[in-house]
Amino acid sequence: MMTPSFNKIHNRFKFNGDYFSHEELKEVAYSLIKEGQSYEQTTGDFLTDWLNKDDFLYVKTSGSTGQPKQIKVQKQAMVNSAIATGNFFGLEPGNMAMNCLPNHYIAGKMMLVRAMILGLEIDCVEPSTHPIFDYEKHYDFCAMIPLQLKHVLNYTHNIKRIIIGGSKITQPLLERIKTKTPLCYETYGMTETVTHVGLKRLESKNHEGETVFTAISGVTFSQDDRQCLVINAPNLIDKALETNDIIDLKSDTSFQWLGRFDNVINSGGVKLFPEQIEDKLQAIIDERFIVASEPDDALGEKLILIIENPRDSIDSFKKRIKFLKGLTKYEVPKEIYTLDRFVETINGKLQRKKTIKLALS
Repeated sequence: MMTPSFNKIHNRFKFNGDYFSHEELKEVAYSLIKEGQSYEQTTGDFLTDWLNKDDFLYVKTSGSTGQPKQIKVQKQAMVNSAIATGNFFGLEPGNMAMNCLPNHYIAGKMMLVRAMILGLEIDCVEPSTHPIFDYEKHYDFCAMIPLQLKHVLNYTHNIKRIIIGGSKITQPLLERIKTKTPLCYETYGMTETVTHVGLKRLESKNHEGETVFTAISGVTFSQDDRQCLVINAPNLIDKALETNDIIDLKSDTSFQWLGRFDNVINSGGVKLFPEQIEDKLQAIIDERFIVASEPDDALGEKLILIIENPRDSIDSFKKRIKFLKGLTKYEVPKEIYTLDRFVETINGKLQRKKTIKLALS
């Protein structure tokens, strides 16, 4: 089967209820830029970039693990990613999709590319933390960040599949997803890999959950000498991509995520993964918090907990932690700090290192 080219629009593609050819879509993009609301102007800008003669475009990274930067992405790589996602989920021409993500970033752009390449009928709604869409309309496919899903989960009964990415899914949200009908997947990927390269099914009302991320077609996984994930995706990126994510490699197409290499704490010779400890502490802490470390003469590094704008006293948190089942003695924070507000990027992502530095200053 021939792979579609980026300069072809599928004849079943619909944008906000109407069919458009390649040329007609250029006019739509122009009018969105001239007359649309700011989120529609962003969509117009992307469509203009997509429909021009270039075989590449520039995409902004989100800046959650470093400074936001512009990276060059091949349009054909975006097409390849769209097809792999379509294959994974069995998406077909005429399926309904909903985009509530901002089209500044790769995740929003890719929703539009999937629609244009796979022939989906896509409705674009204003991207906000509480997206407003037609709750009675049936959708086959949608992508959200955890904060959006948290706000609209009770209205997702007519959405068949939801992919979730952009930040960590909290334990309380995972518990709520278990009671709902949509088929939800956590995504693993980044701007550099043209959105997700791995997907993990979450437990929901009618579906069992998974512990591992499974590769989309054309992607394989390996590990470097730090036990960090290496992504091999020749259809998406020029060369293998070394990440800072420590994983348990299950096969060349599946892995379990353990934590970030740059966050690992070595406390008295014991390796601690803050992200795993955070998962356990979510059961007893409602506020946003971070598990980190500070230098210690005896242990080298000692475990600390930083809580954003806590409603309770530090002593009450210490009591709760003391009685929390499943926490090993090494995973109990030695100190608890509080901050009025954590440091965030422009688009609301937590800046971990800066927040820890602020708490310890």
